[in-house]
Amino acid sequence: MKKIPMRRCVATGESLPKKELLRIVKNKDGEIFVDTTGKANGKGAYIKKDPEALALAIKKNALGRALEAVIEENVYDEIRKVIDAR
Repeated sequence: MKKIPMRRCVATGESLPKKELLRIVKNKDGEIFVDTTGKANGKGAYIKKDPEALALAIKKNALGRALEAVIEENVYDEIRKVIDAR
């Protein structure tokens, strides 16, 4: 039986399988982007693929605290697009 990697959502605090989460990355240059491959270099934070989880993350500034950076609105827009597309 293969081990399923678990990750914690920064908004809800739930531990979920990695495939059910969306990875947001801050690279060495300070750029913040959505990592659809899950393998990009940099500091990563996971968020549940759910509009309510995104709203909670924005309200709590969970991604900003996890990545130690200011999150621009265009990053949240990109996350919304990925969540809506699934």
